[in-house]
Amino acid sequence: MRHTCASGPPRFRGDALLGSLPMTTCASRTAWRVWFGILLAALVSLAGTACTRSPARYGGVVSNKALLDPESAAQTAPETYRVKFETTQGTVVIEVHREWAPRGADRFYNLVKLGYFEDIAFFRAIDSFMVQFGIHGTPAVARAWKDSPIVDDPRIEANARGTISFANSGPDTRTTQVFVNYRDHRELDAMGFTPFGEVVEGMDVLDALYTGYGEGGPQSTGPDQAKIERRGNAYLRKEFPKLDWLIKARVLPASVMPEGH
Repeated sequence: MRHTCASGPPRFRGDALLGSLPMTTCASRTAWRVWFGILLAALVSLAGTACTRSPARYGGVVSNKALLDPESAAQTAPETYRVKFETTQGTVVIEVHREWAPRGADRFYNLVKLGYFEDIAFFRAIDSFMVQFGIHGTPAVARAWKDSPIVDDPRIEANARGTISFANSGPDTRTTQVFVNYRDHRELDAMGFTPFGEVVEGMDVLDALYTGYGEGGPQSTGPDQAKIERRGNAYLRKEFPKLDWLIKARVLPASVMPEGH
């Protein structure tokens, strides 16, 4: 994809995409290559940010104990299935294709079936880039899944507008964070970001999510992922009250799938 002189490509850190850095002047081809080299070098891990504070204070109460046991999430997903999101802006439907990324499709299916995607913040929504979510609002749950990555899938489909992929911090590090592309981002295709599904209803809903907080902390003023993991939804609701939320997600019955699926 060709970038304009108004914005550069995304950087990546930890279990997530870290967004695009602005470019104030049109870059030369040489400058672009230097910029892209910096982008690749920025693939560093946030694995050392695990919470070490008191579980009683920061762990939270987990009524669904299955959310603390990622190893139990071992169901094989259907070859094609749909997931309905109820968000603070409206309804979104994701169609997942297991042939695109079997391990990713299975992980997403199990997360939805377990009820993981309930009261989850769209904590990073960047205009013309993507919207990212998937850090659980209860720190104890977020920690459990952060230590349970899945092996990568070879990429089949491109990171086009409306596709959904797992975020990562390098090879074999996908856990629970996912993002939906707001536009085509073919530069992500060679960087380990593998689409496993696509938005089939409600892309306008995702387009309407609040993007005013911009890039995440600590480099910028948006939500800090380490603080979300440590303090959960209480941190987000206090410091970023305008964020939109994924209220709940559920796998739709096979009977609602279009013919031929």
